[in-house]
Amino acid sequence: MPKTPLADLDHSPDNEYEDLLGQWSDLEAFAGTLLTHPTSVQGFCAKVRQCEQWLDELAAHDIDAALYLMFQLASTSTVGYSASHALVCAALCHVLAHELALPQPERSNLVCAAFTMNIGMTALQDELALQHEPLSLQQRLAVQKHPQISADLLEQLDVRDELWLDAVAMHHQQPSEAQQLAQLQPAERLTRILATIDRYAAMISPRKSRSGRSVTDSVRAIISGESALRDEIGLTLVRSIGLCPPGTFVRLDNGEIAAVLRRGAQAQFPLVASVLDAHGQAVTKPRLYHTETEGAPRILTSLARSALALEVNHRTMVRLGLFAARPGGAAV
Repeated sequence: MPKTPLADLDHSPDNEYEDLLGQWSDLEAFAGTLLTHPTSVQGFCAKVRQCEQWLDELAAHDIDAALYLMFQLASTSTVGYSASHALVCAALCHVLAHELALPQPERSNLVCAAFTMNIGMTALQDELALQHEPLSLQQRLAVQKHPQISADLLEQLDVRDELWLDAVAMHHQQPSEAQQLAQLQPAERLTRILATIDRYAAMISPRKSRSGRSVTDSVRAIISGESALRDEIGLTLVRSIGLCPPGTFVRLDNGEIAAVLRRGAQAQFPLVASVLDAHGQAVTKPRLYHTETEGAPRILTSLARSALALEVNHRTMVRLGLFAARPGGAAV
């Protein structure tokens, strides 16, 4: 767990950034250890609950900065695709659980299930992320069986929460009917949310065999190509994190490429900062735009991270976002 409570820190943008980045990286590394060597971890269940609590604290402190770092670091993870994917899914499930007003036991078990749903194929998932060729028959069978294998392994690790285990075991099952989430039993509700988030996170994540999709394309694939049940989750996802979430990239109608820093009052109007000018050159001093403001540039399209051959300075971006969120913070 974090050594220093967030509330006790100096909240200058520099210190705030360093703490958020450090704690996010520590959480990613901690989750990576749990997923890579689960049978070597004493008190595995309690430690996954610690991950959940840690994530809750980071999100409660500044959800926009947390989302920015999550989306950015997911594409440059040092702990492997599986752990990075698990953390992205857990963070998105955390946000959705609050937006859907799920009871606390469901929220907690949903996030823990997101962290551990692929624990039965951690090594294989990391291998597949680096693989150029199609899956072999043996790999395909392992992928098909991994939900139940993951649930069985969690039982061996003394996980006793049925909601957690059921959500993991069923997270690849297709919904049988388009019922509203509120009409479902808790295990079915968590399964449907987890399955959608798993698919969304996989779409936006780059692999050797393909580039990640843009977040907008990923949301459209979920909303337009699935049942009304999936529509409900997809629309809630857009409402809660934005059509272009913090940490993603967009093309503006003035020709610039910008990083999204914070969500706006409306899903399609976030706060952004330019990273490339209209000629494709890196900007030395990013310019902030409140895209809902009259006269400010509008977003034309979202971009996949792989579309930018650019190293982004996360310190600068998060500091800009934190500054703009302060009373009197300036942006066009």
